[in-house]
Amino acid sequence: MVRIMRDSIKWVANRMPKSDDRQLSIMSLGNVAKARFFHSSFPQYSITPLARLDGMAKYLGLGGLFVKDESFRFGLNAFKVLGGSFAMARYIAKEMGRDVSEMTYDYLTSEAFRKEFGQATFFTATDGNHGRGVAWAANKLGQKAVVHMPKGSSQARFDNIAREGAAVTIEDVNYDDCVRMAAAEAAVTPHGVMVQDTAWEGYEEIPTWIMQGYGTMANECADQLRQVGVNRPTHVFVQAGVGSLAGAVIGYFTNLFPSDPPKFVVMEARAADCLYRGALAGDGAPRVVEGDLQTIMAGLACGEPNTISWDILRNHVSAFVSCPDWVSARGMRMLGVPVKGDPVVISGESGAVGMGLLAALMETDAYRDLREALELDRFSQVLMFSTEGNTDPMKFRKVLWDGEYPTV
Repeated sequence: MVRIMRDSIKWVANRMPKSDDRQLSIMSLGNVAKARFFHSSFPQYSITPLARLDGMAKYLGLGGLFVKDESFRFGLNAFKVLGGSFAMARYIAKEMGRDVSEMTYDYLTSEAFRKEFGQATFFTATDGNHGRGVAWAANKLGQKAVVHMPKGSSQARFDNIAREGAAVTIEDVNYDDCVRMAAAEAAVTPHGVMVQDTAWEGYEEIPTWIMQGYGTMANECADQLRQVGVNRPTHVFVQAGVGSLAGAVIGYFTNLFPSDPPKFVVMEARAADCLYRGALAGDGAPRVVEGDLQTIMAGLACGEPNTISWDILRNHVSAFVSCPDWVSARGMRMLGVPVKGDPVVISGESGAVGMGLLAALMETDAYRDLREALELDRFSQVLMFSTEGNTDPMKFRKVLWDGEYPTV
């Protein structure tokens, strides 16, 4: 069933035909364990907080609500570095004919490694967070990075990437065209390699490595939930741009709970809801959204799905949801000004859409059909991911202080 009203949240239940699910093994527990081992070798590594929002859960009529706070990740204010850094390690391991388990931080920063491998140039396209992660990892590991940002990218995000020593530009084209530009440059650069979390025909290996890197975050969550007596979340809400994060999280939790997985909900920005449109069409084929893709949720402004991740999503997602910008803005305000006794979660525009959606489902009967379809009730234990902190300070203030994008 689909809801359509002006500026309303749209959703569709997943009734797509299943595939052979061959991509699910990418997010095997073994592959994710290798990623977490790699990340934990960095001296800057620490497990990011899992905020327990008991007050908000009670207010919304849920059993529990947990928000993974990625604003603390490696001091970079976003989760994206997990993917780019692990992809670099796997690329280097492959080039050297070694296993990624040997690619620890100490080895990759050693004189012996420099003599044996030398330097590669890692190219990427980004709204900000992914590029900053690639630039940071390249800087820490003595490699080079080139980052192209799409039209409309913020100066603050540009400056953060430049500070990591990357060559960075803001182009006059959208995200998907930036991806093509970076790929073309990487192809003609000696030791040039594209590090992008979207896959297309002929470019599939590195996106799978990036997804595995994201798995570190999901793996930490599973451990943290168990520590507070929640062996399995009943619902996982995860946002999507190209769908790599969503595929990683959903793939991991499906492999962790193969006989009884949680219900998975995928949220997108209305301006770039390619996964929702694919689910709406219902034939199992991905769809593309073109144009400028202007949305407050800059990290989700991607119109072409990751084909590998799409295969996981079509097999395991319960509902795909298309969210107007006000949904994210409300989520930012709710997490930033929490119910008394709950911890504050500083969540950016692409990080808070799950909170805004969950509140809309639980507070009013406007979306009762989706709430009932998902069986959200006082026994539900809900997990979501605040994937970025305050990465665009001007926009953040306008939303929280000035009430930009009021609730519809």
